Parts: sequence; structure tokens; C-alpha cells
Amino acid sequence: MATKPKFLQGQLLLDSGQLGGSFFQRTVVLICQHNAEGAFGLVLNRALGKTVGEMIVADLPDLLKESPLFLGGPVQPSALSFLHTDSFIPDADVLPNLALGHSLDDLLEIGGGFSPTKKVRLFAGYAGWSAGQLESEMKRKSWLTHPASVQLVFEIPPEQLWQKVLHDKGGWKNQLLAQMPDDLSLN
Repeated sequence: MATKPKFLQGQLLLDSGQLGGSFFQRTVVLICQHNAEGAFGLVLNRALGKTVGEMIVADLPDLLKESPLFLGGPVQPSALSFLHTDSFIPDADVLPNLALGHSLDDLLEIGGGFSPTKKVRLFAGYAGWSAGQLESEMKRKSWLTHPASVQLVFEIPPEQLWQKVLHDKGGWKNQLLAQMPDDLSLN
């Protein structure tokens, strides 16, 4: 009997320590979509050091203009994606109360509405895997997985996210990995 493939939508992928020297070194990727045809994710902990208003030429609400822009991955760095949450999003498609968007019109609608519980994070580019590619990387143990949550996406400072999730996972290997310096020659 064939086993059903395990899709990772709604999971975080963490560099397992084997991706040193690559774009994905010490990244945390939220898998937004995953099926037999491939996977789509956004790197949560790579801020570009610029605001959305500095990078996107559009008449955006101030709340969005002043938001930091993140590098979602190495694929199509000019492609816009965003994650948003609010107290209740009935059509959330990543996690409960967490939705993915790509349309500037949708972003303007979300940014223009008032809600004290609304949060939005914008990304340039994305991480993408073709059919079977992510599964192959998982077999090589390139990635660790951890359940995603709205709190991890929006409330943990991005520069602390990789270490925080490793600590949350527990186990001495994860604790050791979280404490390793970026450059092992400095050890």
C-alpha cells in the first residue's frame, strides 16, 4: 500500500545546520502551500533593511509604507507576497487566521481598513520547490520542521526567530545548533 505524501503547509522549515554558505543559512521558512506539484514558502527572518514605502511605488497607507520589507526567498525578488492576520479571517489559507496574498489591490484593501488586531508582513521574492524537491531535501535532513503559529510569524523579532524556534523544539542537538556562531572558524 502506497503511503500518502506528507505535505508541510503550515509548518516552519529551519536550517538544520547543513545549509551553511547558502541563501538559506539560518533561515526560518513558512511553508504557505505544498502539494504534489511543489511548495511555496516565505523566509520570515530576512529583513531587507528597507521599508515597504522605499521599495514599492504605490499609494499605500502609512501603516504599510513604514513596515519593514522582508526578502521572502531567492525566487523572483520583484514578486510581492504578504501574510496578514486579524482577529478572525474566515478564508485564511495558510493557518487559522493567517492568509497569504499577492495582489496589490488586496493589500490596499487590507491596509486601508481599520482593525487594532490586524498585522501584515510584506515580502519581496519567495522560496519555491518543484515537485519532489522539498521531499528530497527533507530526506537529506537539510531542514528541521516545527509547527507554525501566528505568534511566531508576527511577534518574535525576526533576528531571534531561528534560535527561538530551535530552543522551543528542545533537545540537546537543537540547543547546541542555536548557540553555534555563524562562522565556525570564530569558535
